[in-house]
Amino acid sequence: MESLFDAAAREAHKAQEPLAVRMRPKTLDEVIGQRHLLGPGTPLRRLVESEAPMSLFLWGPPGTGKTTLAYVVAGVTARRFVEVSAVSAGVKEVRAAIDQARTELGMTGRQTVLFVDEVHRFNKAQQDALLPAVENRWVTFIGATTENPFFSVISPLLSRSLLLTLESLSEADVRAVLERAVADARGLGGRVRLAPEAMEHLVRLAGGDARRSLTYLEAAALLVPEGEITVETVEKAVDKAAVRYDRQGDQHYDVVSAFIKSMRGSDADAALHYLARMIEAGEDPRFIARRVVIFASEDVGMADPTCLQVAVAAAQAVQMIGLPEGRINLAQAVIHCALAPKSNAVVKAIGAASEDVRRGLIGQVPGHLRDAHYPGAAKLGHGKGYKYPHDFEHGLVKQEYAPEEVRGRRYYEPTRHGGEQHFADRWTKIREFLRGAS
Repeated sequence: MESLFDAAAREAHKAQEPLAVRMRPKTLDEVIGQRHLLGPGTPLRRLVESEAPMSLFLWGPPGTGKTTLAYVVAGVTARRFVEVSAVSAGVKEVRAAIDQARTELGMTGRQTVLFVDEVHRFNKAQQDALLPAVENRWVTFIGATTENPFFSVISPLLSRSLLLTLESLSEADVRAVLERAVADARGLGGRVRLAPEAMEHLVRLAGGDARRSLTYLEAAALLVPEGEITVETVEKAVDKAAVRYDRQGDQHYDVVSAFIKSMRGSDADAALHYLARMIEAGEDPRFIARRVVIFASEDVGMADPTCLQVAVAAAQAVQMIGLPEGRINLAQAVIHCALAPKSNAVVKAIGAASEDVRRGLIGQVPGHLRDAHYPGAAKLGHGKGYKYPHDFEHGLVKQEYAPEEVRGRRYYEPTRHGGEQHFADRWTKIREFLRGAS
């Protein structure tokens, strides 16, 4: 039986826990965000509602609730919760945790949730040590990772587990997290108020990371034990100036416009300024990455075809590692795009082709180009007379490719900028060969 002294000590310890820990949800219904994972019939619901062990990988950016979901599963189902950090644990610790879980299961029938945080940091031998426990269901294994598990987790372990992808919290989600923490007795218990501007500043600073938002709120609350937390309080607590930037307002569109136009104008310094401005204001890095990918084809195109590769790689890196490290990948792509030779020939080409299609210049596909693989196609004359370019010198042969309605139309008009000069020369020769001088 717990003594009064023990109870008081336990309460005192809870009061010293970080705000993010104190506000950790107790049930799935308390979890904010990740609605796609929490509905009826989802794997997490089935895990909570049934007694059958299950192995999961939770993949998502920091602060999206991976650890929280593991705690909730253990708490709601009354399973033992054992956490192993891949940063510090080795094979010995993993096997000890599994042996203890097997003993507990055999003696009392009580199951164990074995939670491995940052499981991508485990090497192959450490991951191999988990396989027997997962395969024999000695534990309910939950692995959390911020990196793509298809690259960082061995396939035997991944194939025996369900992979659930968590998303960054929306602004509304982060706002709800902060409002609950201010009012809830486990949190600040209503001792302070958040000014609306301070709330929005914290939301922007969080960048979809609930834990970060609560850490910043706790730091600000230490400066204002009672009363109102203002923007100035937050700035002082976290040493982050409030960047004037409304994602739904004029600042959003103005900054994005200036960002694109600075890259188009080849001013890498200005482009980096606007990139930093968006990141510091809490803009979704995936939105920024998408704009850079579009720019790579729209404004650089064939003048430097590697620009698209760099932009796509940066977008994938941001998806894989998130912020703050992802800003480095974005910066590299922005610098590459800004300094690359420019050409809008690609966007003009597809625009002109689309315009003709919208005007009704479609026509029939020439018979020799039609699909001749299915039974009966030959009787219809499909593919008859088609000349296979690889059978001819230089891989080129004169034959009609376009429908009659657009024959002779010129869509791609390359510039002489950067690497596009090579494509311009080649396209001129090919066009003359196929269609004659025009």
